[in-house]
Amino acid sequence: MRSMSSKALLLLGLAVMARGSARPQEPAGFHVMRSISLGGDGSWDYLRFDPKGNRLFVSRSTRVMVVDLAEGKLAGEVSDTNGVHGVALDADLGRGVTSNGKANTATIFDLDSLKVLATVPTGAKPDGILWEPFTKTVLTMNGAADTVTIIDVASEKVLASIALPGRPESAVSDGNGKVFINLEDKNQIAEIDMTTRSVQQTWSLAGCTEPTGLAIDTMHARLFSACHNGALIVVDALTGGNILKVPIGLGVDAAAYDPDIHVVFTSNKEGSISVIEQTGADTYRNLQTVTTLPGAKTMALDPERHVVYTVANRTDSSGKDDFVLLEIGR
Repeated sequence: MRSMSSKALLLLGLAVMARGSARPQEPAGFHVMRSISLGGDGSWDYLRFDPKGNRLFVSRSTRVMVVDLAEGKLAGEVSDTNGVHGVALDADLGRGVTSNGKANTATIFDLDSLKVLATVPTGAKPDGILWEPFTKTVLTMNGAADTVTIIDVASEKVLASIALPGRPESAVSDGNGKVFINLEDKNQIAEIDMTTRSVQQTWSLAGCTEPTGLAIDTMHARLFSACHNGALIVVDALTGGNILKVPIGLGVDAAAYDPDIHVVFTSNKEGSISVIEQTGADTYRNLQTVTTLPGAKTMALDPERHVVYTVANRTDSSGKDDFVLLEIGR
């Protein structure tokens, strides 16, 4: 963040107060509320918030770091998850599932003890992963196979594999049997019917390059596809129509939608969180850009507290990289 003179700070403060008087309903700005040092080596990918345990699961190269958010410290790890990209949570069974990109497997573990229970084969290079509530299964998006693996967590078995017309990334469910998946190399979204376990249709994303993060507003049937070239495409989840393109930061890898405050978040590798306000089903405005850290490309949302989490390396006073978790809220 750039330093500012006292005069500039005074003028800025007066402008903010004036805006607040004119629009008392305007929410306070999002900002970094807390920073937690986690340390350790390795790359990182998707984050998953656990509302029941108030924990955050952080994919970290060969293992999953589990952060106790109340205590603000590392609570444990899930080991032997080679090339892990993401974690899905089955709260009913008390189990978690990881997508292990270098092992071509999914690891099933106990949410309380973090003990590994089983390892299940997937397609090549599983990346995005989703707990699908309609079928109560876990789906892995297999980036090098152009497939989806459907896993029954209770029996620890693969139920099916669905062929896709492109490379899958993030996926979301509408809760009623439809799953939507970003096809990163095609600049498209694929719609899957979980009853028939088949692709129903694909929709193009105009003005999008490499769609990665994906979020859904189930009330208004809107999809939010976040693209590497700095664009968020708002899509009608019923027709596939492209409604709007909204500018976001560069290098996005995750998107989230908070239905209570009607806000879309994207986490951008450039070192920012884009905050987009939904003022109607088809109307959006850029509300704010929060400065984070370079490389902070992934994110998880706590929808009860309206807080998002992101991670990246931060250089400490000695010049060494320290892996940190940032908590961003209002």
